[in-house]
Amino acid sequence: MTPPKRVERRLLVGVGLMSAALVLSLSAGCESPLRASSERDLKRSVVESVQRELAEAKLHPEARETTRDVGVSRLDLKPEVLKTLDEMAGPMSYGGRELPLPEDLTAHTARTVTVSLEHSIRSAVDRNLQVQFARLAPAVSGAQLVVAEAAFDWTFFSNLEYSNVDEPRSRQSTSGILTGVTSDQRQGVTSTTGLRKPLETGGSFQVQQELIYTDVSTPGLSVSPDPSTQLGVTLQLDQPLLRNFGSDVALAQVRLNRNAERESVSRLKRDLITTVTDTERAYWQLVQSKRDLEILKRLLERGVEVRDQLAQRRTLDATPAQIADATARVERRRADLLRGQTALRRASDRLKSLMNDPDLPVGGEVIILPADSALDAPVTYSLADSILTAIEKRPEVQQAILSIDDTSIRQRVAEQNRLPQLDMRLQTRFLSLEENAGDAYENLDGSFVDYLVGMFFEQQIGNRAPEAELRRRRLERMQASISYQNTVQQVVLEVKNALDNMSTNYKLIEQTRTSRYAASEVLRALLVEKETIRGYTVERLDLELNRQESLANAEREEVAALIDYNVALAELASATGTALERNRIEFKVEDPPMEGWRIPLLVKDPRKGGEVGSTGGELPPTPAASPTGAEPAPGSTPPADAPASTDG
Repeated sequence: MTPPKRVERRLLVGVGLMSAALVLSLSAGCESPLRASSERDLKRSVVESVQRELAEAKLHPEARETTRDVGVSRLDLKPEVLKTLDEMAGPMSYGGRELPLPEDLTAHTARTVTVSLEHSIRSAVDRNLQVQFARLAPAVSGAQLVVAEAAFDWTFFSNLEYSNVDEPRSRQSTSGILTGVTSDQRQGVTSTTGLRKPLETGGSFQVQQELIYTDVSTPGLSVSPDPSTQLGVTLQLDQPLLRNFGSDVALAQVRLNRNAERESVSRLKRDLITTVTDTERAYWQLVQSKRDLEILKRLLERGVEVRDQLAQRRTLDATPAQIADATARVERRRADLLRGQTALRRASDRLKSLMNDPDLPVGGEVIILPADSALDAPVTYSLADSILTAIEKRPEVQQAILSIDDTSIRQRVAEQNRLPQLDMRLQTRFLSLEENAGDAYENLDGSFVDYLVGMFFEQQIGNRAPEAELRRRRLERMQASISYQNTVQQVVLEVKNALDNMSTNYKLIEQTRTSRYAASEVLRALLVEKETIRGYTVERLDLELNRQESLANAEREEVAALIDYNVALAELASATGTALERNRIEFKVEDPPMEGWRIPLLVKDPRKGGEVGSTGGELPPTPAASPTGAEPAPGSTPPADAPASTDG
């Protein structure tokens, strides 16, 4: 049991860390003093939403244990009678009995295979199609992040042009004498090479070399040098000063893509938790279907026995109507048995679909039978600890926080776009002109330098579009904050419902067991009286049929309560976000190779003492993880063959 002081300290630290994370996420959009008040209100409402949900639970941080009354003691039954009743009905009375399985869809005898819960969950985690699809999302988002980051890489460019100019020229006259050349003939080669890099400040920097070779062949024209090589080295900086200035805008897409990658990882974890929970739920429903089938088979056998006894009294006191009524009840039980067989087949197919085991395809006619029994043991829990764990670990909460951060990034970009566009250009150009390229490079000594400073201004009249965009982004940010509060509220509701279901079903196990013992005692007493005192009268045989059905219903209710308790434990782990830890699944997301990659999801195999990964190889043993907020009570011992997912 977790000490109350440790739980209280954990609550204080957890609330502080969550509040700090939310404040940092929200504070990114707080640069403008014009909206400081609204930002403070927004941050306060988000932080208070968590504190409000934890307020009452923090007053009672101590852990408690699920309890129930020992209802069987109220029946005041002797030990030897209880032993007889356990042989008549209940889990221990079906050992060694053959399960009534129908023909499969190929008209052959049904084949079965026994599967443990641990194997079912491991197969679902490794092979489930939805999980396999979700595993690709982080890699896709990671590639998109690399694309966004690559926008700031250096870009090399090179252009080469050849020109042959042969143009007529007009001649000028001075005092009636024409001067100048009649044509312009020249050949030229222009080579431009450089590097360009976008800057995180929103601008760009460029280094460019331009080499121009010119050979003039115009008749009557002499130039020097000829041919000539002009070398120019240009350094240019373009920088916005108002709109699009700074890293908030330049790195916005990188940050959005990084959040998208984190969101895809959270979505993968959410899908894994859902798959694990669905698999465990399907397994326990398969256990319930198998137990129901056993109960219905016994009910039919008992009904056939009473019907035959009633038919033997046809010549004494049994009327045709009474015999027909008993026959109808037996046939109704036979119909219930057929429905139970179909329910078992469908539960088996549902588990197959989740497992996606190549050895157990959904199209196959092999019926899966459960190897593990449902767990009946108390657990300790703390409402405050469970709520805090859920808020810390639920992927949905992490996704809501990322959504707030996304809207904050977009709001900062919209704020920048409201400003006028004022761009600055700084350019320096070093020149040299020689007969050949070698001399041009050698004489590039700074004797000829050009400078350029430019300012470019632009402003939309009215500025309506940027203002509307900013309003939209602010409203989206408010929506994201409200969505976070709603997510926290729904998570808390799921935790409370799971705890209520766990506590109630734990009590119902004992209550339904007591009811089953009482129904068994009624039938046992009736059989004893039939054999020893009152004989086989028609009325008592009809009463026996009623008591058989009451006992079968009581058995099925006991099974349902036990299954609901185990499902509630799985749903509690899902609600608190600890389903993977509870089933000893280690969640890691690594940079995968381009082909054939898998996210390592390791499931501990308690029978081998190690961890079995997706490739089947063993790793060194690691300590077993316990589900936060639902731990086995001190002194409780799960069954020896209990699977990893139910070993609290």
